[in-house]
Amino acid sequence: MSKERPEGGDSELRRDLATMSYELREGVAIVTLNRPEARNALDVPMRQELADLIAEIRDDDRVKAVILTGAGGVFCAGGDLRGLKEKRTSAQSYKRIADLHVWLPSLVNLEKPVIAAVDGPAFGGGMNLALAADFVLASDNARFCQVFGRIGLVPDLAGMSLLPRLVGLQRAKELVFSGRTLRPDEAKEMGIVHSVHAPDQLQDAAFALARRFCNASTLAIGLAKNILNQSFNLDQRAMAELEAMAQALCMDSTYHKEAVQRFLDKEPALFDWDSMDKKEAAT
Repeated sequence: MSKERPEGGDSELRRDLATMSYELREGVAIVTLNRPEARNALDVPMRQELADLIAEIRDDDRVKAVILTGAGGVFCAGGDLRGLKEKRTSAQSYKRIADLHVWLPSLVNLEKPVIAAVDGPAFGGGMNLALAADFVLASDNARFCQVFGRIGLVPDLAGMSLLPRLVGLQRAKELVFSGRTLRPDEAKEMGIVHSVHAPDQLQDAAFALARRFCNASTLAIGLAKNILNQSFNLDQRAMAELEAMAQALCMDSTYHKEAVQRFLDKEPALFDWDSMDKKEAAT
C-alpha cells in the first residue's frame, strides 16, 4: 500500500510505493526507482507501478515535466534475472515482453518533457528505459550497456526502435552485437546523453532542466513531441497534415493568445529559453 503525504503545499506530495517513490514538486513529477538491493531491476511489480504512475502523470495537469531516476547510485540494471529462471513456454515468454509494450508507448509519447537522470549502471532494459526519455542527463558514474547479448538475448523495452534513432543503424548494431559498456562522455558524443554532471549535482541539474518547462505550453510541447516521434514512420504529406492540425489547436489555445498579447504589450515572455540561459549564467 502506498503512503501519501503533503510536502510544502497543497499541490505537492510524496508517495512511497512498493518499488519506487513518487514526488510532485513545483510542477515536476519525480519518479525514483527504489529497489537498490536488486539494483533497481525491472521486476513485474515495478513494471506495473510504472504503468500506473505514467497514466496518473498523463492526466495530472499540475505536472509540467517529469524526472525518471534511480535510488542507491544505480539507475536500472535491466530485467530481473532471477525471474528469467522460471520455466515458461515460448508463448508465455512472448507475452512477458509484449506486455511491456502496453505501457511503454505511454512513456515514450507522454505529452510532457521526460528527463532521465542516470547515476550508475543503466544496463539492458534499464538503458532502454532511459532512452524512452526526451533527455538523458548522466553523472560521471553512469554506465550504459546493451547487455542482452551476454546472456544470449536480444534488446527489449523498445531498444531496437529507440537506439537506432539516436545513434544511427551501424552504431546501434555495434552496441547491440558487442554488448560493450559506454561511459557517459562517449554516450554524449553518440547523442544518447544530453549532458554529463558530477554525481552530487545530477539531481539538481535534472530538476533545473525540468523546471524550465513549467512556464511553457504543455499543449504545444505535447503535440510537437507526439508528431516528432512519428517523423521516422510517416511520409512528408502525413507529417504536414499533423503539423497543420497541431498548429490550429495551438493557435486556439489560451496560452498562445496570452503570449501574443504579452508580446504586443512589450511584456517579457513567460517562456524564453535564451533569457533563462542568461539568468542561469549570471547566478
